[in-house]
Amino acid sequence: MTTRRYLQLDVFADRPGAGNALGVVFDAADMDAAAMQAYAAWANLSETVFFLPPASPAADYHVRIFTPRSELPFAGHPSVGAAWAALDSGLVQARDGVLMQECAAGLLPVRIEDRDTTRAIHVRAPHAREVTTGDTHRTALSAALRDLPLGALAPTLWNNGPNWWLVELADAAAVRGMAPDLPAIAALTRASEAVGLAVFGRAGASDHDLAVRAFCPADGIPEDPVTGSANASIAALLHRAGALPGAGDRYIASQGRELGRDGKVEVQVDGEGEAWIGGRVQAVIRGSVDC
Repeated sequence: MTTRRYLQLDVFADRPGAGNALGVVFDAADMDAAAMQAYAAWANLSETVFFLPPASPAADYHVRIFTPRSELPFAGHPSVGAAWAALDSGLVQARDGVLMQECAAGLLPVRIEDRDTTRAIHVRAPHAREVTTGDTHRTALSAALRDLPLGALAPTLWNNGPNWWLVELADAAAVRGMAPDLPAIAALTRASEAVGLAVFGRAGASDHDLAVRAFCPADGIPEDPVTGSANASIAALLHRAGALPGAGDRYIASQGRELGRDGKVEVQVDGEGEAWIGGRVQAVIRGSVDC
C-alpha cells in the first residue's frame, strides 16, 4: 500500500452536496489497471480518476477514469473535476486560460473561466456520432421505453467515448416524473454495449433549458446524478437536428434534482459543431488514501 493525495469533489455543483461526486487519486503512476479498478469499486462513487504523468508532450496532465465496474475512455464530470483538481493542487498552470487533458479518448482541450470568487471549467467532449443499430435492439428499446411520452426526435444510440441511448421525452415534466424500468434498461444497455440510457425534455424554467436524467443500472448505478458525456451527446444530437434550446449555441441542463443533487451543466456547441460541457466544482474532502 502507498499513501496518496486524495480529493473528493462535487462537480457541476454550485454548493457542496449538489452535482455529482468524484474521487481523485493523485500520484498513481505505479498503480496498474487492476489496482485502480479495485479502489474505484471500494470507493463506490460513480467515477474515480487517477492522475498519471502525461504520455503526450502536448498534454498538461493525464487521467484514467473508472466506474465501480469498468474503465471509461471519457466521462464528462470526471474530466471537468480532473481539470479543477489539477489546478487546485498546483500540478499544472493554465496557459491563457487553457489546459490539455490526456485520457483514453485522446487529447481534450479545457477552458478555464474565473468568475469573481469561483472558477468554471469547460471541457470539449470527444466528437459524438450516431451509432447505426437498425432494428437490432427494437424489442429491448421498446421494453425500456414502455408507456413513456416520447418527444419529436427518435431514440438513438450515440457514442462520444461511451455509448449512450438518448431519448427525448415530451417535456421536462415527463423527465421529472419518469419511473424507470431499471431491469429493462439494463437489458438494453448490455445488449447494445451502452453505458446507459439518458432522457431529456425541454424546460421553460428561468435557470435551465433542458431537464436530463441518466440511468446506468448495468454498471451498478441505477441513476447517475449528473452526466457530462450524456449531456455532450444530447447537445450533438440537438445540434444536428437544428433544435438546440436556450439562446444561440449555449444552454443550461438540469440533472440530479430527483436525487437531491440538482446539478447544472453549462453546454455550448462551438463553430465546428463540437460540444463543450462545464460548470463549477466544490471540494468536499481533502486528505490521503492508502491504495
